[in-house]
Amino acid sequence: MDIDPLSSPLFEIRRLSKAYGQKRVLDDVSFDVGRGECLVVLGRSGSGKSVLLRQLNGLERPDGGSVVFDGIELSALTERELFPLRRRIAMLFQSGAMFDSLTVGQNVGFPIAEHTDKEPGAIADLAVEKLRMVGLEGIADKMPSALSGGMRKRAALARSLALDPEVILFDEPTTGLDPVTSAAIGHLIRSTQERLGTTSVVVTHDLALARAIADRIGFLSDQTFRFLGSWEEARAAGDAALTDFLEGRFREADVA
Repeated sequence: MDIDPLSSPLFEIRRLSKAYGQKRVLDDVSFDVGRGECLVVLGRSGSGKSVLLRQLNGLERPDGGSVVFDGIELSALTERELFPLRRRIAMLFQSGAMFDSLTVGQNVGFPIAEHTDKEPGAIADLAVEKLRMVGLEGIADKMPSALSGGMRKRAALARSLALDPEVILFDEPTTGLDPVTSAAIGHLIRSTQERLGTTSVVVTHDLALARAIADRIGFLSDQTFRFLGSWEEARAAGDAALTDFLEGRFREADVA
């Protein structure tokens, strides 16, 4: 029997708000993320998608509201108290954020060295294992500059898997990639989630990626979720702004 992942959510976000100076980016945002689900956050540029993502692991603190992860209020924690939780919540940045001065294997092993007492040899072996999981074998000794864009994304995903996290937050994982490579990254995200049981929150403009991986989609507009639900519910919603976005339909008012 299928169990509703939202019956016992991993994240519970309530009335979240965030502003930078006089510019309010998020206002009264409330939603849950179920255990083991893939929630894809869509929205136009500047709608606050990446800002929202950074609230989910404490990289930024909200101005109001709460972010509860597995019963723990993140905004109440100090940076030191957040440290062990970062083992459970990994983030894959848009750029990949690889250290150019380290080999690919050292990059993947970096979180292991930071968060555990494992010996260097064991760390190197684990790095090779994680690279193998994302289809990258025999590249541990290469430098990041020697990798293609798609390979860098895969290596960054391997690093995010280094500590066997419960959650992976993806910030525009297919930006700058061609459609075929983007599809391969989408397959990798979905297969990783299914194989390891991870929970995923993915911020993207890539509608093909969203259709391939999302259990639910959230559409951010006017500083909050205008829609949150399944693709079937999105098609039946009858919301003009949501339909325009999903179909890439241009209106003069969009640039007025």
